[in-house]
Amino acid sequence: MSADQVKKKDPYAALRYKEFNIFLLLRFAMVFAWSMQFIVIEWEVYSITKDPLSLGIIGLMEVIPAVSMALFAGHIVDQKEKKSLLVKCILAFSVISFGLFLLTWPAVIGGYDTQSTLYAIYFLVFLGGLVRAFLGPTIFSLLSLLVPKKVYPNAATWSSSVWQIASVVGPAVAGFSINWIGVHWSMCLVFGCSLFALITLSQIEKKPILNPKIGEPVMQSLSEGIKFVFNNKTVLGAITLDMVAVLFGGAVALLPIFAQDILKVGPEGFGFLRAAPAVGAFITMLITAYVPLSKNAGIKLLSAIFAFGVCIIVFGLSTLFWVSLLALFFSGVFDGISVVIRQTILQLKTPDHMRGRVSSVNSMFVGSSNELGAFESGLTAKLMGTVTAVVFGGSMTLFVVLTTGIVSPTFRKLDLTKDLEEHENEV
Repeated sequence: MSADQVKKKDPYAALRYKEFNIFLLLRFAMVFAWSMQFIVIEWEVYSITKDPLSLGIIGLMEVIPAVSMALFAGHIVDQKEKKSLLVKCILAFSVISFGLFLLTWPAVIGGYDTQSTLYAIYFLVFLGGLVRAFLGPTIFSLLSLLVPKKVYPNAATWSSSVWQIASVVGPAVAGFSINWIGVHWSMCLVFGCSLFALITLSQIEKKPILNPKIGEPVMQSLSEGIKFVFNNKTVLGAITLDMVAVLFGGAVALLPIFAQDILKVGPEGFGFLRAAPAVGAFITMLITAYVPLSKNAGIKLLSAIFAFGVCIIVFGLSTLFWVSLLALFFSGVFDGISVVIRQTILQLKTPDHMRGRVSSVNSMFVGSSNELGAFESGLTAKLMGTVTAVVFGGSMTLFVVLTTGIVSPTFRKLDLTKDLEEHENEV
């Protein structure tokens, strides 16, 4: 085997670039902080209200600004230098996490009624949605500036893997820290992580702006990004399918109810349940660094999301902790396959000068579907009951996958091998 062939098959290709490794550390810190913060606030809000709809409202408060600002954020990201923009995003998140730290401090909120505190939490979550609208596209665009194009698929896999590691550790630490040090000091840990991310980012140099249309009118820029996504059937099909599946399969939003009222496993069990999907997804990501999913990508994506829906149904029907844990674990395994294929599609199919806008459209479809799924789950749990709501969501996921597979034979036959080889041959 030649040296070039070895290089092409190198599962650690992206890790050989120093700034990419710094980027991974930064991404871990931010995802850890964000996922831990969401879990701590979920626990606190449900403890205050004992109302499943309140969990849905948390998701709604974040998704409204994230979706409404997404396209504009993508335009800004494509027009601005990425490192400086990311600094502003992390600073804004730090301010929000510090505000939540104060709102969970008895010495500060002792004189306020519960309802006022709840509304203040919702307001800060809303501001967090605004920050997230800019954060996702900025990170997606910065990644492509740290490694050569031929390493994009490998970089996307490692970046997603780090995201999954943080998604494992964040919820698990949140569950244990709520039990050990309480909600207040758990939020202090989140604030500290955001400051660490800010320090880490200082080790990355500023990058050139690749967009040749600096100063382009906003509406023209947004229109170009939307047209690209809707004209590219591969990108549109992948993100739409994943959005609908996650929207109806968002059982994790109801985990505080399962942990407290159905499985009765307390905050520690809640941490394990919340971490289980990410553990499964992380294992999948590690495997895909060695076993690419580019061949027959369409049928693999459809099969993975179908299996994900089955796992959600099993979780909803289970009354045994270990069965619920396994169901969530395997839901993460199949979701991990979906994430890798989707990220590979986006990295291979998106031009450099449009990455911010395409990532923003993607965040409207997929990134926000978790929060919309949380609202859908909270609402259906209120109307149908918790178990029925989860089973309904899983069943709708199966229906969407089967429908997509039947009406779109082109998507079933999607294969990314040729695209991958073209990028690997670039110098």
